[in-house]
Amino acid sequence: MTEEVATDAAGEMRGEGERGEGGAGHRSQRSRAEGDDGRRRRQRARAPEQGRGRNTPRDSGIRIPAHDMRRFVADVMEKAGTTGEDAQLMGEILVANDLRCLFSHGTRQIITYARNMLKGAVNPRPEVKVVRESPGSLVLDGDGGLGYFPCHRGTQLAIEKARTCGIAALTTSNHHHFGAASNYSRQALAQDCIGISMSSSRSNSRRDPEQMLSRVMGSSPISFAIPTGEQPPLVLDMGGTVTGFDPKVFEVNPSPFFKSLGLVSVIQALGGVFPGIYREELRQPRSRWESNQGAFILIIDVNHFMPIQELKSEMDAFVGLRRGMKPLPGLDRAELAGGYEWAWARENEVKGIPVGPSHESELAEIAAELGVETPFAQHEETRF
Repeated sequence: MTEEVATDAAGEMRGEGERGEGGAGHRSQRSRAEGDDGRRRRQRARAPEQGRGRNTPRDSGIRIPAHDMRRFVADVMEKAGTTGEDAQLMGEILVANDLRCLFSHGTRQIITYARNMLKGAVNPRPEVKVVRESPGSLVLDGDGGLGYFPCHRGTQLAIEKARTCGIAALTTSNHHHFGAASNYSRQALAQDCIGISMSSSRSNSRRDPEQMLSRVMGSSPISFAIPTGEQPPLVLDMGGTVTGFDPKVFEVNPSPFFKSLGLVSVIQALGGVFPGIYREELRQPRSRWESNQGAFILIIDVNHFMPIQELKSEMDAFVGLRRGMKPLPGLDRAELAGGYEWAWARENEVKGIPVGPSHESELAEIAAELGVETPFAQHEETRF
């Protein structure tokens, strides 16, 4: 199941800037304008809706059908300047995350995205370009826009390449936030492929010799998705920092920190250094856009290694056995990564997305700014 902490909602998905990276470390463009105090107030206000450090269904709110939310997101994004096609893509991806109760990386992201486009920090109409290509590899330039566009397009192309080569890899750079890492691993999953995706962003603080090494820690995102048959697919979607640095804990048991540092460093290297996000031409003021992020995505076509149905059968047995075990404390059932999201999505497709109070308020705010009608008034009877 997804384990983004409460600060992820105001952090990682909104871009890192020059502070730190990932859920508890990324710093949003709005944060830089309002300062750390404003950021902390927003995080405290959202914490109850984040479910004690996890994305979970809301205890109160309003239920909105997915098709209405998709239309609303598309309307907002078009008002912010995107093409109709790109606006629809954003609606599909962000609403899919809301359906899974991955609210930290769902529709509430349009607030920051729209404002950044309108103020000129993010290119609303990027022309994604192929920089380099081979039968099993692809390098894309995001032209200063949101990372969703090169990463989604690139993943589609990488899947096609994997059909021939068995494995295909993609790197992207010169773009803003790419959303949840599982957006792209799940894209592979839908095509009976295994997907691996990760991202990182440029940060001066991680290269400051006056800072302790622990300062490089950040929750750089990574996701793995493996197909199943009848059981929930195995989808890990997390920030790389499993544990933060605590001097007292470090003295007693340093091992968790070293493992966390190692994992996040590999994600930053593959998801940032390898795609080339530190190139001088991508830095401001030389770059017109705040395009500080990159991504690395790997696609494996299962059929090149074993019949897909055989893998699905084996994975069903693997996942099913574990789901039959006793649940962890405080949970109602035993699930592996992605299991809860799988169940919530099925339920919310029927009942509607459970939108919490602060989520609704934020969407209403950006809608008022742009003159877009929200879907809330027409579904008042669904409040709970």
